[in-house]
Amino acid sequence: MPSVADLASQTREIAQKLGIQKYDIYGSSVDETSVQVDRGEPKQVKASNRSSVTVRVWNSHNTIGVTSTTDTDPKGLELALKTAFEASEFGVTENIPDFSPEATAPLAATENATADPSPVSQLIETLISAEKELLDSHPAIVSVPYNGLSQRDIERFYINSDGSERHEAKSYASIYLYSKTEQEGKKPRSAGAFKMSRSVANLDVRGCVKEAEEKTISHLNYKKIPTGKYRIVFSPEAFISLLDAFSNLYNAQSILDNRSLSTADSLGVQIASPFLSVFDDALHADNLGSITFDGEGTPTRRVPIIENGVLTGFLHSAGTAKRMNAQPTGHADIGAKVSVSPNFYHIFAGSFPEEEYSLETAENVVFIDDLSALHAGVNSLQGSFSLPFDGWIVNQGEKVSIDSATVAGDIREVLKSIIYVEKEAEVTPSGVCPRVWVEGLSITGE
Repeated sequence: MPSVADLASQTREIAQKLGIQKYDIYGSSVDETSVQVDRGEPKQVKASNRSSVTVRVWNSHNTIGVTSTTDTDPKGLELALKTAFEASEFGVTENIPDFSPEATAPLAATENATADPSPVSQLIETLISAEKELLDSHPAIVSVPYNGLSQRDIERFYINSDGSERHEAKSYASIYLYSKTEQEGKKPRSAGAFKMSRSVANLDVRGCVKEAEEKTISHLNYKKIPTGKYRIVFSPEAFISLLDAFSNLYNAQSILDNRSLSTADSLGVQIASPFLSVFDDALHADNLGSITFDGEGTPTRRVPIIENGVLTGFLHSAGTAKRMNAQPTGHADIGAKVSVSPNFYHIFAGSFPEEEYSLETAENVVFIDDLSALHAGVNSLQGSFSLPFDGWIVNQGEKVSIDSATVAGDIREVLKSIIYVEKEAEVTPSGVCPRVWVEGLSITGE
């Protein structure tokens, strides 16, 4: 891919030749190498380069045309600009997207965190070693059917006809291990772990093996759970996945489309327990996938969403911000339409109750480690959910795996029923979050 300065210069010349006065371009490129193994042998080795470029052009009537391409050489750019210009004659005439007012504002001072890629042979050897260690850790673990080790280099850019020129590059590596057990007279049990780092060399492979091993072994002794209401403890990953499934609560585009549990007047309303605070922070120090600008070139930032249980902010694109008399927050994704999505959650205790809780002393609580089937078990417009989960019944620190069960409720009641947010947070791929305690959720046993 050419440098962003060269790309801006080429685009400017082509636009002048075509008589185009107003345009912007957002693009990204991903170079990825990944491997999978099966019982000590390479199962799959893949290398790919994926690029995507979105071109938007405004005509003299200020209607917009949008096209996409994977080609950033002069001929590809010219074709994309010409196609978008022609499409602009058929563009929408209401709520027309425009440049972000912050598209030329300074970005946060961060370095491009890139790393030299490791050879494929090293990826295969590392993953084979991890698989063997996991298989040898316990006689009941008979396979690691799902596994993978990958490294990615990501580049992103944004330019527009007002002089905005954005560019950033990141590298990261990841490993996942998902093991399966077999024991006579018992159901197969499974569990997994996932780790990320800037490079393969810094990846905590040993920690991933250990976590997968401990989780899998903890599910060997299991029992059915009686149907009823229980005090629930959500793991950080489980709570983030549940909250994100109902992100229409604070998504400005969803609110404007009348596809949200909130309205434009919901700011300042107590929607959760005062023990909960939620921010979106793309620039968080623990976010390996951090971005400094969104698809419209708006700088990303730390955005308060819920503070001490009160809804204090929405996630905006430039268009939603204009319509709601607010400021863009750096959450726009551009394509045929502009959409809004979260970046990276930072969840923490807004305040602390007089009584603190611990899994070491709690009795008969359900610890939910992982939620499944969120695509099917969530009704985001009604607020309801019914989801299978992996987890344990915990009594004074002793964990017994739950055979098969679902947790059900309403996200609004869940948020208001939070009784404790622990102090110690964990880093997940989607955010930083501690364990969250909720009173009185319905569990349906098998």
